[in-house]
Parts: sequence; structure tokens; C-alpha cells
Amino acid sequence: MRRCWPACIDTCRRAGAHSVAVPAVVAEALSGRGNGDSMVVSMHSQSLLSEIWSLGGLPPEALGYAQLSGADPVLHSSFAVGTAAQTSIAAAALAACELGHVRGQDRQTVSVAMAHAALECVGWFSINGQVLDPWDSFSGLYACADGWVRIHANFAHHRDGALALLGLSSGTAQRDDAQRVLRSWKTLDFEAAAAERGLVVAALRSFEQWDAHPQAQAVAQQPLLTLERIGDAPALLLPSLRADQRPLTGLRVLELTRIVAGPVAGRTLAALGADVMLVNAPHLPNIGLIAETSRGKLSCHLDLRLADQRRAMDHLVAQADVFMQGYRPGALEALGYGAQALAEKRPGIVVVSLSAYGEHGPWANRRGFDSLVQSATGFNLAEAEAAGAAQPKALPMQILDHASGYLMAFGVAAAKARQLQDGGSWHVCVSLAQTAHWLRSMGRVESGFGATAPDPQPYLETYASGFGSLLAVRPSAQLARTPAFWSRLSVPPGTHAPLWPAVSS
Repeated sequence: MRRCWPACIDTCRRAGAHSVAVPAVVAEALSGRGNGDSMVVSMHSQSLLSEIWSLGGLPPEALGYAQLSGADPVLHSSFAVGTAAQTSIAAAALAACELGHVRGQDRQTVSVAMAHAALECVGWFSINGQVLDPWDSFSGLYACADGWVRIHANFAHHRDGALALLGLSSGTAQRDDAQRVLRSWKTLDFEAAAAERGLVVAALRSFEQWDAHPQAQAVAQQPLLTLERIGDAPALLLPSLRADQRPLTGLRVLELTRIVAGPVAGRTLAALGADVMLVNAPHLPNIGLIAETSRGKLSCHLDLRLADQRRAMDHLVAQADVFMQGYRPGALEALGYGAQALAEKRPGIVVVSLSAYGEHGPWANRRGFDSLVQSATGFNLAEAEAAGAAQPKALPMQILDHASGYLMAFGVAAAKARQLQDGGSWHVCVSLAQTAHWLRSMGRVESGFGATAPDPQPYLETYASGFGSLLAVRPSAQLARTPAFWSRLSVPPGTHAPLWPAVSS
């Protein structure tokens, strides 16, 4: 079974709906109580927000400025995906406002409706009326001799590597050929062989099987996210704010990410006023979602394998407040851009690191994406059981990616607030597996597969972009005084020079 992202995209494609009318079909594939505009406060969300807030070391009195409405279920799932979306989005926006307060602004109310937050995390968009297929034909689930594996093949080198492991040629192989060969493999054997080659594959496990794994035990011992002071430094002051400016105005963020969670974090920071410079390497691939997640960002090309390009990066770092990265563990360290090295280059910087499985445990260096982490940690089998499905079932959106992205944005704002008050250089760590552990801790939604759909149309907005006319969900975090918006167009990678703007937006 091939997973859809979201499932409604294939529904739209089969119906021939490749136009701006697609959101009406999207609504049919989503579920919820349609109560996103109600003022029913989810105490569960408030409690979870308080727990995240405490991890950032932020003052509890600021929590009184969060207004959360709605309750799960809002999408077809037995898990509290709406709560995860709402809580992580609220945490990011409220922390940004708290940073604004540290910089002299009055606190302001942040309101997040759960239906809007959930739809934002679905990540649906169209370009010139066309809905792109985000999945390579070889990506998805395969039956093995003793269970299932999921292969992530969206990047050509990952696809070709998986096919080579199966003894197939990337030039002639079809999906059915891969399925035929995999029926002779055991799931854990194929997962291990793929990991040895640096590929992205996960065996499907039950919750019980995952709980027995050493990596699950390492994840369970860690908090949802960590903020660590990694060096002494004076406070890196930011420009003063007017009352009408967005709370992150003047914050300079380097974003070295490419898939979903990191780009969502950068997009969020940009909407709240930060100058975000997306740095791509010209030889590395991207996915189509970059058109949606690049809203509000500057975008440059740098190849850090080259000395002159590293000098350009060092010039950016020397004037940056934040460095976010989501590359495979160890990749940037090898090039001289690990957290400690960055703290030496730019004392007082906030470094944010995203990983698939966390900083500790036997899988700390393993590659992974949302769909694979869902599979490895038990969600696909648990969701199928709740739905009465014969085959493993994915969550209705890549909630691990999206929630992790908002948690990264929260970590940026919280760590920078601490930096302004206490000095020091800071390292924030977020992982998809820790977010998965958090989602599971929320319990199950018994009525998750039986509710009616929220209408996405009120939350959609059309944006000009360097990719074409972009239709996508606007920010769900509503700031009372300084609304979130994107002051820059989404543009293709490498559009801008690697230079910070003289005057922040």
C-alpha cells in the first residue's frame, strides 16, 4: 500500500481535480467536528502547552495570553493530531511574543483554533491550480516475508540505493519488481541492510515491539525538546521594536534544512517577523513542498565543500542570531558547523538541531523522515487496528514533521529570550521520535474516525510566488496586535545573494 500525502491528494488526482477547486475535495478526506471557530477551550491543549513552556524556561504568567479553541477529533485519526498541531503552533507563536516582551513590547494574546491548526499541518497547497504528487513511485509500504517495510525514495540517490540493495536496476525496475523481491526478505534484515548503506527504510513495528527497542528506551528518557547552554557569551542585542512590529523583527536566522520540519520552522519564524535565510547547496535535491514552505524567506546557494563558499557562510554566521539545521547527524560537524564550532565562531548564537531519532541511543545517527518514524514507532499498525484496516495506515498528515517544526520555532524564541536575559550560547535539540513519543502520550481518540469534516476554504489564501500562483493555508496563530504574515515571496533556491539585508523586514 502506498501512503498518500495527504491521502486527499490522490483522491483529487483520481477525480481529475487539478485546480483551485481541489480544497472542496480535500474537505471530504478530512474529518472533524467543524468546531474550529467555537470557543470551547481544550484543557488538554492548555496543559500540554504549559509543559512545553516549562521546557523553555519561560515565565508562567505569559501562558494566560494563550487562547485555544476546539477539540479532537478534527482529522480522521485515533490519535490527538489536532491537539499536537494546535499546541505546537501556539507554543511557537506565544514564545515569539514573549521574546517581543523581553525586547520591550507589551504581551499580546495568541489565539489558535484547532481546526485551522490541523489544516495548516496537512500542508496542502497548489501552484497555478495544480496539486503536485509529493511521492516518488517507489516510496511507500511493501510486504515482506514476515511483515511490512516502508521505503522513502523521494530523492533519487535513496531510490537508486534501495533498488540496488534489491538487485534491481533504477533504469528498468518497476514497483512490482521491488515488491516481488521484498517478499523474500525479512523486515528487520532489510531495515538493517538499508541502514548500513545510509538509506532511509523502516520496518513496521507495533507499539510493543518499539517499546522493547533500545532506541525507544533512549527516547523515553529524554524530554520533548532540550535547551542547553553550551558556552559563555554576552547578550547579543536585537534592534528595538515598535509596538506595531512583529515580535521577531530584526532576528536573523540561517536555515539549513530541506524536507518538512526545518522548512516549517523557518516559515513560522518568517511569518513572525524574522529575517530567514534559507541556505541550499546547489548539488542537493529539494522537494516540491519548498514552494509552500519558502514563504517569507530569502534563499541562497552555498556549497560548503568549497573554501570560498565556507567563507561566505562564515560571513553570514558572524551576523546571525540563529542557526537551524536538519541534515543527517554529523554532516555539518564534519564541515566545521557543529553547535560548539558555531558557538566559537559566533558567541551568543542559538543553534537548533533536528534529528530523526534523537541525540542518544543506537539510532542517534540514523537517517529518517516522518513517514518512516511513524512506521518504526508503531503508529501505522495502531492506526490500522483502530480503523479496522487490513493494511498499515498512516496518520492523516505528517504531524511529526509539522509539530517538530513548530517546536523548533518555539526553541528558537525561548532560547533567544534566555540569551538576551542571561547571555551564553544555546543549543536546542528536537527529534521526530521524541515528537512521536509526545503524541502517543496524549492517549487515543475513540471517535476519531467518525466525525464530519471542517471546511478548509476559509483558511486558504492566494500568494504570488517565484513558483507561480500559490494557494495555501494562512497562519493559524492569530496575534492580537501584530498579525503574522509573510513580507517576502516564496522563491526558488538560490534566488538571493548570501548577504543579510541592510534593513530587516
